[in-house]
Amino acid sequence: MQKNYFKSITVGLLLTVIMSVDAFAQNVTLSVDEALAIFYQRNTDLIAAQYNIEQSKADEIIAAAIPNPTFGFQLSEMAKNPNMGASAQGCNNNPNVSCGLAQYYSFSQLIEVAGKRGLRMQSSGFATQAAESDFRDAVRIFSSMVRESYFGLLQAQKNRWLAQEIVDNYRDIVKANSLRLKGGDISESDFLRVKMEAMHAQSDLDNAQMAVEQAQAGLAVVLRWPDKSLQFEAKDEWAVIKDIGQNLSKETLIDKALQQRPDLQADKLRAEQADKELELARRLKYPDVTVNAGYAHDPSNNNLNSAFVGFNVPLPLFYQYQGETDKAFVNLNQNKLAVEQTEISIRNDVVMALAAWSSADKVVQRFNDGLLKDALTVRNSSELAYSKGATSVLDFIDAQRNYKNVMRDYYVAMINKVNAYHNLAKSLAIELNTNKIAVADDYNSSKQ
Repeated sequence: MQKNYFKSITVGLLLTVIMSVDAFAQNVTLSVDEALAIFYQRNTDLIAAQYNIEQSKADEIIAAAIPNPTFGFQLSEMAKNPNMGASAQGCNNNPNVSCGLAQYYSFSQLIEVAGKRGLRMQSSGFATQAAESDFRDAVRIFSSMVRESYFGLLQAQKNRWLAQEIVDNYRDIVKANSLRLKGGDISESDFLRVKMEAMHAQSDLDNAQMAVEQAQAGLAVVLRWPDKSLQFEAKDEWAVIKDIGQNLSKETLIDKALQQRPDLQADKLRAEQADKELELARRLKYPDVTVNAGYAHDPSNNNLNSAFVGFNVPLPLFYQYQGETDKAFVNLNQNKLAVEQTEISIRNDVVMALAAWSSADKVVQRFNDGLLKDALTVRNSSELAYSKGATSVLDFIDAQRNYKNVMRDYYVAMINKVNAYHNLAKSLAIELNTNKIAVADDYNSSKQ
């Protein structure tokens, strides 16, 4: 069952994460799988989805139940000395002797006709399957939320590391320029320009630290704020990009999504359920039969012991359940409309996600094709030339700023690519973390 699967794989991950948080006062590094494990364990919406499954299974049991029989017992002719001196076969004809009370035993059983019970069972079965599809869809959506917050934290951390690198670089340059200023190799205005840039770099680092703390708080909110969640840090690694069909055509991916998306499956199952409910409503006009049988022991009757059998049938003369039929028909049309709307939404999701992935992938490729290397080379060359007095301070500062901007743009491009990849997987209903137990084992080994 879906909930047992996610429960088993998240408990182990959650325990290792909590133990590591308790064991160290410093920040605790989390992988995206470990963040997902914490989320699944704490998320109340997923728990509610699990309860819907249990409720649907209970409804299945109710729908399959056979009506219980009814047993009746009755005493008749209750009076003082009943049937005194009666001449019936069960009496002794003595005027001073009572014949006793009459005793009646009855048994009745409702028998449903026209296959109503079978239709109820089929309807409740579709409801259970729809609830399970809802659960899988909740996992799909919530997993995307966690990943987005997690990689947002990673982006903030990357910007902080970049800001720290620039601060450290300027610190070394300011120290070297202090000596050059004393030796008369540079002017005081050039020294002050570099010093001002160093101060700006420190301000950027402060802002980057604030952004990290805000991202930590955002992740904590998504994870329902576990203990010491503000100490969580994302691992310094981007998501592994796998082949999920991103090179296939739009039509192929749309067909794949229409086959796999649990929200569409849930809507189709509810349409099937509504169809069974309509058929059940139409069959309500066929009355169910109640069979009756009994035994009577009546001393005052000429027949001392007797039995009877019969049946009761309600006659649908004035009302033939047209209201129930019309209501079920409207419900069926609404569910069919929901299926069509979900299909349109899925097509749009796939097209938009594929376009975002193609664009983000191309942008990152341009950075990897040389833009990152060129920015670093220009920065290092300018720094070396400036230290030897071969270039102006403005060129040096411009190279530093250009390097910082390129790196920031690169981190943004990488996050866009990661999010586009995960959104494409979400639109196709592909679960990326299929080996969570192995991840838990690796994490446990690293902590030993």
